Amino acid sequence: ENQLGTQGGDDLNFINSLTNCSNLELLDFAFNKLKGPIPDSISNLSTTIKVLSMNNNSIYGNIPIEIGNLVNIEVISFSVNNLIGTIPTSIGKLNQLQNLYIGWNLLSGHIPSSLGNLTQLWILSLANNNLSGSIPNTLGNCHNLAILTLATNNLIGTIPIQVISLSSLTTGLHLYQNSLTGSLPSEVGNLTKLLSLSIFDNKLSGHIPESLGKCLNLNELLMGNNFFEGEIPKSLITLQGLVKVDISSNNLSGEIPEYFEQFQDLAYLNLSFNQLEGWVPRNGVFANSSLVSVVGNNKLCGGNEGLELLPCIQKKKTKKKTSLLVKVIIPISVGSLCLFLLLLFFLTFYRRKRISYLELFRVTNGFSMDYLIGVGSYGSVFKGILQDINQTVAVKVLNLQREGASKSFLTECNALRHLRHRNLLKIITACSSVDFQGNDFRALVFEFMSNGSLEEWLHTRINEQQGESRNLSFIQRLDIAIDVASALDYLHHHCQPAVVHCDLKPSNVLLDDDMIAHVADFGIAKMFSAASYDSSQSQPSSDVIRGSIGYVAPEYGMGVKVSMQGDVYSYGILLLEMFTRKRPTDEMFLNGLSLHNYAAMALPNQVMGIVDTLLVEANNEIVEQSNTQARLQDCLVSAITLGVTCSTEAPAERMIMIDVVSELLRIKKHYQNYSWSISE
Repeated sequence: ENQLGTQGGDDLNFINSLTNCSNLELLDFAFNKLKGPIPDSISNLSTTIKVLSMNNNSIYGNIPIEIGNLVNIEVISFSVNNLIGTIPTSIGKLNQLQNLYIGWNLLSGHIPSSLGNLTQLWILSLANNNLSGSIPNTLGNCHNLAILTLATNNLIGTIPIQVISLSSLTTGLHLYQNSLTGSLPSEVGNLTKLLSLSIFDNKLSGHIPESLGKCLNLNELLMGNNFFEGEIPKSLITLQGLVKVDISSNNLSGEIPEYFEQFQDLAYLNLSFNQLEGWVPRNGVFANSSLVSVVGNNKLCGGNEGLELLPCIQKKKTKKKTSLLVKVIIPISVGSLCLFLLLLFFLTFYRRKRISYLELFRVTNGFSMDYLIGVGSYGSVFKGILQDINQTVAVKVLNLQREGASKSFLTECNALRHLRHRNLLKIITACSSVDFQGNDFRALVFEFMSNGSLEEWLHTRINEQQGESRNLSFIQRLDIAIDVASALDYLHHHCQPAVVHCDLKPSNVLLDDDMIAHVADFGIAKMFSAASYDSSQSQPSSDVIRGSIGYVAPEYGMGVKVSMQGDVYSYGILLLEMFTRKRPTDEMFLNGLSLHNYAAMALPNQVMGIVDTLLVEANNEIVEQSNTQARLQDCLVSAITLGVTCSTEAPAERMIMIDVVSELLRIKKHYQNYSWSISE
């Protein structure tokens, strides 16, 4: 990530001079301004090359057929350029290829059936091109494929059974915005580990298959703007992890299944413009009309007031008294009693009402200093145990004397009621009351995170006298980075309204028993509707600067409005801090030197000199045994490069979080392959 490029049209001719580098394994000049065609001499690069990355440039012309000579290549990344022509069939010769990124270009023609030869392929991204024809059946031979993205092309034909039954698909199957026809094959039930199925904006028809209920890991189901018909299957009741569902603009009929009320993580449900009828549920996701859309279904009634539907009219039937008593009154009475007991149990053990000041006073022993576990900008955090549900919690008590504390409470409440994600800190309840002196009292009650904050793991000494530090392994740091990136991707792109966190830093990343990361503290978060958000960065803002020194995006200091790119900047700094164990506010970062520049100057050859010494020492034994220090260094270089890219000064040049997640998953896979290879 530099500013390389003359814009003269021959910027890639330097590849000719690299053909004598017989041990070259990695060639990466992504995120520059290089312009020109890929020279045919690319085929003369070392056969040892593993990674070829030139995405996010201004490269044009065809992908050379000769690329098929790079027989040991593992990663090809040509995305976000101006490449034209067809995808060379010779790519099918690259038997070691694991990741192929050639999306966001101007490629045309058919998807080569030879790609089915790539049995090691893990990620295939061909989205946002002008590809035509059908999806080749041979892709079903890619038995390691975890992510398949063919979206936003001109593909036709049916979804091949061989592809839809690929049980290796885990992260995403994205076929949206094409012209695919036919039904969704019942073999979709084989995708038991799939997280995201996106097939909206096609011409698919038929019934939604019952087998879809076998995809138990789904959290995103996007099937809108097709021609699906029939009822919404009862089998979908098993998909309890769904966060986002869009089956709008189809021909679906029947009633809205009540099981949607039970989906605790469901944060967006779009059933609009179908032929649904009958009662609209009122609980669960339906309780918040901003999270549900049912417009365009003229036979629906009831629901909450925000949906603006007509009330449902009950038709009464007259029966003989005995029949009425036996068939109606007694069953209703028994049913009502059972329902009351069930509801009482549910409310008692699962759905807490707002907690009282007195109860919080008791569980924290009068907000004793012995129970204090942290102090933040707007208040203090205490540990306590809620006896009725036997759960350890963290009680965040707002200091209402601090300016902005009340607003922070309202902002956090408003944000958290919309958010449901495994990597966000879960709120249990809230308290808005008065204390024993009659003063206003505000508190939020969260799940307790037993392993504290990332800040503590990076910078707190276990034994101050001996100077010992906690240590996180490389894979632990990588997993935490993936967790945080997944949370930001959800906030930015998968919830309505979209949320910008505005204060991402290590102290706001909390770790549970299993070291899974949870992003916390939404006290200064900003929410945007899809219509109001503008990522152009061109509009000034009257907001005060949001964020913490060292992590806040530089453009905020110039009056630029809050944006998702600002969160990406904070994430980049966080990532660099995780692997260097240096705060952006350390004394060494003076006179123009920043953590970003410090890391950028070390790339790629000096990275081992800036990474956390504890991380290096922990890997010394492995490195000595395997004599493959370069492979380990590759992973660290990739992680530092990602941090530098995310924290670049120009907002438009920063990555989006879904790409960050994909890159981190690639690094993790590369590291695990390396670890497995040295253990065998």
